[in-house]
Amino acid sequence: MDEKACIEKIAKNLNLKSNQVKNTIQLLDIGNTVPFIARYRKEKTGCLDEINIRDIQEQIRYLRNLNERKKTVFKNIEEQGKLTPELQKKIEAADKLQDVEDLYLPYKPKRRTRASVAREKGLEPLADLMMAQNINDEIPEVLAEKYLNEEAGVKTVKDALSGARDIIAERISENAELRKTIRETTLLTGMLASEGLDPEFRQDYEIYMDFKELIKTIPPHRILALNRGEREKKLRIWINVNYDEIITSIQETIITQDQTVFREQLELAAADSYQRLIAPSIHREIRKILTERADAHAISVFAQNLKSLLLTPPMHGKIILGIDPGFRTGCKVAVIDATAKYLEGDTIYPHPPQNQKQQALETLRRMVETYHVDIIAIGNGTASRETEQLISELIHQYQLHIQYTIVNEAGASVYSASPVAKQEFPDLDASMRGNISIARRLLDPLSELVKIDPKSIGVGLYQHDVDQNKLSESLDQVVESCVNSVGVDLNTASASLLKHISGINARTAKNIVKFRENNRPFTCRDDLKKVSGLGNNTFIQAAGFLRIPDANNFFDATAVHPESYSSAKNLLNLFQLNISDVMSDHTLLRQRMEITRESLQTLAGQCGCGKETLSDIIDSLEKPNRDPRDDLSKPILRNDILRMEDCHEGMICKGTVRNVVDFGAFVDIGVKQDGLVHLSQMAKRYIRHPLEVVQVGDVIDVKILYVDIKRKRIGLSLILDDS
Repeated sequence: MDEKACIEKIAKNLNLKSNQVKNTIQLLDIGNTVPFIARYRKEKTGCLDEINIRDIQEQIRYLRNLNERKKTVFKNIEEQGKLTPELQKKIEAADKLQDVEDLYLPYKPKRRTRASVAREKGLEPLADLMMAQNINDEIPEVLAEKYLNEEAGVKTVKDALSGARDIIAERISENAELRKTIRETTLLTGMLASEGLDPEFRQDYEIYMDFKELIKTIPPHRILALNRGEREKKLRIWINVNYDEIITSIQETIITQDQTVFREQLELAAADSYQRLIAPSIHREIRKILTERADAHAISVFAQNLKSLLLTPPMHGKIILGIDPGFRTGCKVAVIDATAKYLEGDTIYPHPPQNQKQQALETLRRMVETYHVDIIAIGNGTASRETEQLISELIHQYQLHIQYTIVNEAGASVYSASPVAKQEFPDLDASMRGNISIARRLLDPLSELVKIDPKSIGVGLYQHDVDQNKLSESLDQVVESCVNSVGVDLNTASASLLKHISGINARTAKNIVKFRENNRPFTCRDDLKKVSGLGNNTFIQAAGFLRIPDANNFFDATAVHPESYSSAKNLLNLFQLNISDVMSDHTLLRQRMEITRESLQTLAGQCGCGKETLSDIIDSLEKPNRDPRDDLSKPILRNDILRMEDCHEGMICKGTVRNVVDFGAFVDIGVKQDGLVHLSQMAKRYIRHPLEVVQVGDVIDVKILYVDIKRKRIGLSLILDDS
């Protein structure tokens, strides 16, 4: 398949125009990043979004790998002198790697097998005779006597027939079309089954102790759970199929002459081929297919949850007190200002065993009043709800005009011990760094969470059970997408944040920070070209995503790319506007455009850019400081605590979605235990997955269905009325 054919195939698969696919591949091949292509090369791609571009990237990678594999297979078969025009045509037509491997199987170098041993004993001619099926008036045992060979180890007729069947069994197992049919039949009608290996673990794997489900319908989370149980040696897993039906179909395929004297031998060979060679191989392949599908699904859910968490709206301009709760080791407290600068930290011991509650309240009161704290951020780990009770008492006892919220602290300990944390706070111990991170997560979640390995953030399902390389790649893409969609302040962004900007790597990010510290704040984007290791190509990729709010050039504070500055100036000149006009009234440009009623296409021609680029320029000038996170739900702020005992059936609460999994969503309604909205309680209509309805970080109204204090479970519903 040549490059043109690949492009046509991808276009058909994704329902896109060939030119869109071709141009996108060309842009990717010369090193452009996905966020850059999606944002600044819309004319080339026809306004494809990041999802489309990544789909193209993935599919062209697969097809190119397929082509490379075909070349290797052609070469290996040709070296054996066995590449026929018919075989070559079949391999060329194959559009899946599995199909190529099936065709290559008979020619693939093998370990010593029963069939190869039989060939060494000179039994291949007998196997050929059996397969020919053109003898119908002889006795098989008489024909087999001709192949007896004491020296080679073929001492009896039984040995000869058995060896010939081994050769036939291997040939059957290497039949590409037959393998494909059996694989499809197994996927369609087979069942995945399991049994427990140790009753001690019944509670851990209750539903899988005696389990079976159709392969074609089993959901991804069950596959991952089964795989984990097998890996932990708590479950035995196998595939159930109708062996007799499959063996009969193989026999009907290979036995073409009803009257052949070798019918019984061929039937035995077919049964042996399936049971000994084909079934184990196909079942391994199907287990791999199921695992890959489950991995892809779990990674997709994790990625969507991570994206929602990273894009949680920031609490800009707030002074925040962060608390990392604990019992024996106390609660670590830290205050940060509106720029995320650490002001003061302390440790309080309000809970058992110390029970220094009043002292803790006095300390908190002093810090709140000294630094004019606006919000208290409480980590959701051990002692979280007890600490929430403490803060509720603090607010009411001292009549403080502040609020608090619960912050997901997953990964805070990972950050606190990381080189990044040590570099930021070399004089603080790890425990104190963790609660600074909790406070900063509320101030600007994106800026803080990028410092942590995404796998440690805790918004996935079975994240430790899936392919770790694919998981890392997917999550890195999510972080890259989020950071670039928001953009960063070039003068305040950390190296941890900068390294996710399009075109910038970790070394260049450090060089940007070093340049900023050793010289002065950046006053224009062109200053980036003075940074060591940041060449013109990197500048082009990165510049549009790096903003300078107080830049001398207004465009440097916007999402307008430097390559489009002249077009932006031309646009303003067309409507007799200057920068100060736009800065004082962001609606002026649109007003004048509506008066003239010039089409966007006409204006684009006059400004010297494409229609899509001009549309983005207009949006950037109308909303120069737009943050896409501002349109999303802000964290719920509270000033009083809700106990589990206060909850009752039918009660309507406001909650924050903490995690979304295949079977529902976990929602924090302000009590010690997150409640579960099961998939069946998400809507009156049928939905395939909870992500169709909610995302991590959403603030939603839920109805309490039940409260089980003993088991610490709360059932919730998004269906608020019965009508």
